[in-house]
Amino acid sequence: MDFPLDISFRNMDPSPAVEARVREKAAKLARLFSRIIGCTVVVEAPHRHQNKGKLYSVHIDISVPGKDLVVDRAKPLDQAHQDVYLAVRDAFKAAERQLEDHARRSRGDVKSHSPSARDGAVPPAE
Repeated sequence: MDFPLDISFRNMDPSPAVEARVREKAAKLARLFSRIIGCTVVVEAPHRHQNKGKLYSVHIDISVPGKDLVVDRAKPLDQAHQDVYLAVRDAFKAAERQLEDHARRSRGDVKSHSPSARDGAVPPAE
């Protein structure tokens, strides 16, 4: 992993095990796309007064040349996110999808369509 990785925890004590899992997942991102400039990960536990159980949220900000990719799992819909490791896994899966899409666009694998008459463009008069 050749980019700086900043990991922070909110409303919870720092966990070496969770930090190791985040580093492992970030290293996988580096294998998918080698031009990552930096990555910030915030793992957040809900406030203690919440009644629905502890649903963790994970926020990932990946800096690549010319763009920042943001994954925000602030409002998890899945009750499995009571496990912080599953919340981290799901957030990094979403980050992988965004990074793969960005890599395809930067390589030019995604076609860009030129405007046509059906798109409302008027052909030039002859």
